[in-house]
Amino acid sequence: MERPVDIVFHNTDRSETVEADIRARVEKLEKRFPHMTGCRVSIEGRDRQHHTGQAWDVHLVMSVPGQDLAVSREPHKNKGGSSHPDLAGSLREAFKAAEKQLDAYKARLSGEAVLPTGSALAGRIVQIEPGEDHGYLLNATGSQLYFHRDSVTNARFEDLREGDTVHYVEEEGDAGPVATKVRVPVSPG
Repeated sequence: MERPVDIVFHNTDRSETVEADIRARVEKLEKRFPHMTGCRVSIEGRDRQHHTGQAWDVHLVMSVPGQDLAVSREPHKNKGGSSHPDLAGSLREAFKAAEKQLDAYKARLSGEAVLPTGSALAGRIVQIEPGEDHGYLLNATGSQLYFHRDSVTNARFEDLREGDTVHYVEEEGDAGPVATKVRVPVSPG
């Protein structure tokens, strides 16, 4: 990277252990995308929860040629409404999202995630479990979307492979966004 990793702590004490963990995670991001020019990580301690301890916000800004990619992870809420206090878990989630965002950025650079005409979006299949009736695809923003075998419109579900490019429509499902009307692009000729 052109600039050293910038790590900032807000409303909490600096920790050498946490800094070392962040530097190792940034190093993995840099291996994933060697053209990254800088990375700023901000850890913010929120008010302590009476029963669950400290809650954490994690913010990353990754500088890549021509733009910055930002990731923010607020504390997870459990069913009781209190925040998830684990800093390690918050860091893991934020860096997982950063990896997906870098992968989506790389795909856009290589032309893999070009949007087709119409309302369909382009994505890439990232997981199909043998013997299962569903899979997951990666959209242009780096999020994984669930799709069911019945959503595949112009091919056999069994013929789909990880890495295949597909077009799909994103809709809101019971548990969040899902891919529907999944189509395999047809080659001209």
